[in-house]
Amino acid sequence: MVSHRKTAQPAFDPRTVKEHIVETPLNEEMSKSFLEYAYSVIYARALPDARDGLKPVQRRIIYQMGQMNLSPDRPYMKSARVVGEVMGKLHPHGDSAIYEAMVRLAQPFAMRLPLVDGHGNFGSLDDGPAASRYTEARMARAALGMNADIAEDTVDFTPNYDNKLQEPTVLPSAIPNLLVNGGSGIAVGMATNMATHNLGEVVAAAKHLMRHPDATLEDLMRYVPGPDWPSGGVIVGRSGIREAYESGRGALTTRSVTHIENVTARKKAIVVTELPFMVGPERVLERISEGVKNRKLEGISGAIDLTDRHNGTRLVIEIKTGFDPNAVLAQLFRHTPLQDNFTINNVALVNGRPHTMGLKEMLKVWVDHRRVVIRRRSEFRRRKALERLHLVEGLLLAMVDIDEVIQVIRSSDDAEAAKTRLIAVFDLDDIQAQYILDLRLRRLTKMSRIELEAERDDLKQRIEELERILASNEALDGVVIDEMDEAVAAYGTPRRTVLLDEDADGGLVPVTAHGDDGVSATALAAARTAATVSSAAADVAAAAKAAKKAGEDNATATALQIDDEPCAVMLSATGLIARTHEDAVERWENRSGSDARTKDDQIVSIFRTTTR
Repeated sequence: MVSHRKTAQPAFDPRTVKEHIVETPLNEEMSKSFLEYAYSVIYARALPDARDGLKPVQRRIIYQMGQMNLSPDRPYMKSARVVGEVMGKLHPHGDSAIYEAMVRLAQPFAMRLPLVDGHGNFGSLDDGPAASRYTEARMARAALGMNADIAEDTVDFTPNYDNKLQEPTVLPSAIPNLLVNGGSGIAVGMATNMATHNLGEVVAAAKHLMRHPDATLEDLMRYVPGPDWPSGGVIVGRSGIREAYESGRGALTTRSVTHIENVTARKKAIVVTELPFMVGPERVLERISEGVKNRKLEGISGAIDLTDRHNGTRLVIEIKTGFDPNAVLAQLFRHTPLQDNFTINNVALVNGRPHTMGLKEMLKVWVDHRRVVIRRRSEFRRRKALERLHLVEGLLLAMVDIDEVIQVIRSSDDAEAAKTRLIAVFDLDDIQAQYILDLRLRRLTKMSRIELEAERDDLKQRIEELERILASNEALDGVVIDEMDEAVAAYGTPRRTVLLDEDADGGLVPVTAHGDDGVSATALAAARTAATVSSAAADVAAAAKAAKKAGEDNATATALQIDDEPCAVMLSATGLIARTHEDAVERWENRSGSDARTKDDQIVSIFRTTTR
């Protein structure tokens, strides 16, 4: 019989365990950890780089889509696959965060120049997008400009999160994305909220700044008079814009574009065709409904949203009989998002540090970035051209006596011996000899020699041109300006937002941007689908100013749709006033003797004036 005896185990003694405990004061640990977290949020998440105007996740999306060759002329690819590539290779965070960033890059109502071409439901101002497994995407045309020449050593690369791949620290950015598409983000202790602008206007200002480095803000605002929202609308007053362009912070007022239509013979309606930036139709209708219930809004019998993808925004607000539509519109501006305020806070990363920048500084950062990109690209192309010229010259040297080259190779014991003999016989270097050994026999024809001589001459001309660019700052700036013009021609669109500013008489008039020749390059009102938008908006602003002076707080837009036209006013003997056509004055003054006044003629006075 076998007996099993348990071996006694020694009791656990915590004193025998070696411990390494470092005592740290709580306030020091909290301070250190919080600063690291804050820096990570500021630098790697919330704030865009001032050079390309992109946050890290956006930059990784655009770069990876370029690596996947999802160009605008290629078929769409499932968004989930794009998100997976970005998440697996460059951005080790949640897929929902990556997809939300990609969706915003594809929304035409959020981006003045979308960088992603989305296919499917990418959301609206009131609704979110479909899941990534249902939608498809590819690069938009403007994204080609963001990735332009990235393979030619134009920007620095850094290892990705697992040190297996490389990713760019910034994109070449042939378009001024920071100003054109703006952006928003909330970091730790700071935030950014940047307005969108027109590409052609920003490029015109950048060109002016390159030619006149000491240009003032007023000079630049001749080219960039103000933001240009993707949704259009009207910006009233430019004091807030001027303040934001000067200090980096400011606020401005945006209004919807509206007009009044006859629904029936006696019933009118206010029709909204453009809304302020990032304001959706459902939000407007909800606020109208609340205002009617709370009796803040009167005279509204109904409101309906007729917006669709073919006709664009169209909100119809029906007015009760007996109410002045202009007075109702004034109440709508006051109590609903049909008039909204936008606060500008231009915070972006410059050399890895957050800066609050005005218009001139933002333009300068982008121009300097483009200069660096063009210089690095020119150096890369010159280096490649010199390497190719070196090989072509070696091959041409060998083709002078190609039979001897073949004989040297055939009589050699191995490739290394053949290379050594080629170097000795034909006065070649190691690179040229290896290139000749790797050459296919079909290149050794008479036609190939002619092609090589033509290639040699072309390479010499190209190298000479690149050296001229690198040797002269003026020549380099010329290339930068030419590529700016190419970007405007390829991706530019007319201005959509009307800007109103005070004139010498205190009224509000539309503002135009100017080109380099000093004449109007972008007539703001001409860029609109409705020819009367600017005049109607000017009437709104003028009525608001007049009402404010008169102390009529609730009637800020009573003259919205009344055109200031010539007319005649008649006064009767009983004190009644009538308005008629201005020709009535001339007919009254030139009446014949047979038309002399009788006792029944009640007109005691008539004079010319205007309807306002």
